[in-house]
Amino acid sequence: MRTTVSLMLLAMLFNACSPGQNAASNSTPDRLPNIVILFADDLGYGDLSSYGHPYIRTPELDFLAQHGQRWTDFYVAAPVCSPSRAALLTGRLPVRTGLYGQNIGVFFPDEPGGFPDSELSLAEALKERGYVSGIFGKWHLGDAPHAWPTQHGFDAWLGVPYSNDMDWAGDPDFDAMRALGLGSAADQAERSQILATRPGKYANPLPEYFNTPLISSVAGGDSQVEQPTDQATLTRRYTEAAIEFMENNVDSPFLVYLPYTMPHTPLFRSTEFEGHSLFGRYGDVIEEIDWSVGEIRRALENLDVADNTLIVFTSDNGPWLTMYEEGGSAGLLRMGKGSTFEGGMRVPAYFYWPGRIQPGIVSEIGSTLDLFATTMNLAGLDNVTGIDGFDLSETLFDGAQSPRNEMPYYRRGVLYAYRVGQWKLHYLLEGAYGQPPERTILATPELYNLRRDPSEKFNVAAQNPDVVAEIEAAVARHREGLEIAPPAFDARLAIRGIQ
Repeated sequence: MRTTVSLMLLAMLFNACSPGQNAASNSTPDRLPNIVILFADDLGYGDLSSYGHPYIRTPELDFLAQHGQRWTDFYVAAPVCSPSRAALLTGRLPVRTGLYGQNIGVFFPDEPGGFPDSELSLAEALKERGYVSGIFGKWHLGDAPHAWPTQHGFDAWLGVPYSNDMDWAGDPDFDAMRALGLGSAADQAERSQILATRPGKYANPLPEYFNTPLISSVAGGDSQVEQPTDQATLTRRYTEAAIEFMENNVDSPFLVYLPYTMPHTPLFRSTEFEGHSLFGRYGDVIEEIDWSVGEIRRALENLDVADNTLIVFTSDNGPWLTMYEEGGSAGLLRMGKGSTFEGGMRVPAYFYWPGRIQPGIVSEIGSTLDLFATTMNLAGLDNVTGIDGFDLSETLFDGAQSPRNEMPYYRRGVLYAYRVGQWKLHYLLEGAYGQPPERTILATPELYNLRRDPSEKFNVAAQNPDVVAEIEAAVARHREGLEIAPPAFDARLAIRGIQ
């Protein structure tokens, strides 16, 4: 039965994770560091003031930029939600884990599978070193109880199981909509009529349009579901829950993973942030997330653990451009969410650790894939194998060159492009969500110098045949050690008898 999350359950959730009397004191000099990962949803490269937005004010993220590091060439492993999140939590490419789809791009409600038991999550790996882990926000790696984060290393979860637009009140579910699209002319017409109502609901989102659930769960304990949830309160509730978790676990090393529900559309913000931004509702949402970042940082300071905590802020992919004013901006980068152009996979990123991280702007290549390896090093775990990430510690703390000099660009299991140093080679070109260009397999790959041409306007392959050859050799090496797993997202089609 679906009931409202009670205050008693939330108290149980946090107390269940509180440390015992023998926990290490936070004054211990060699105490393991805390890790806080703040992960926006569909936030574009150009959506923050320190990345050039003229009207969205983000003073708290500006603070991280000034006193920490702002990375200019930071990437996700996929241009959409579920595979991107899987890569962050495993340090492995989605094509290696199978957490991708060729026909279905992300996980949808009533998913029979989800995050596999065979994969080691960041939270599971940290348990070996005594960490407690909490997730406060969007999971999107399976909504069945066996796939919840509390079954994969996290001690506590308060959040939504998938994107906030995936449970349309009164509409057929995902499987039914897909069946309509494959059915008779009348079925397809019915589906088109339903889809035609949605742009207006995105543009003027009312709470009654959506039936999104909010789940609270404790590992090995109770769970409850609130449905529908008041989406306008989500950013604030996530923030408050994360802070309470840190307060209750201040004597243990902790991982806090806060994947915000927004600015994925529909856009909701609390009353306090309505009309807050010069940039309208989208700006209001970003500025409330910025407020959350400040609340998290100040809570760490109040708990006297700020100087032993790494804060990372980034996004799961680029902006959803087909949402127009509600969809954000990739700045000078080309395209956005869903594409393997820079705007789809290059994201804003900040690293902050007072007294440890060398402040500055870093234009080395980094990726969310690297957060796993970096965290493992910080936690003293050096026996992790089979990952695709690199340890960024020497770049963060010593100003060294990043160990990552290459980046693959995968979309639905296909390698569309590959970067080596400042050069990017495209093998396929394709827009996202009906935007041009149409899918084109290039007879001759296109080459772009991202340092001089981050907007990917000028193909310079003909002038640089040696660079093309170098990247193609790198791609061959990349493929030699990569075993492609079957696409897990597509498995539901066979299970449900829908093709």
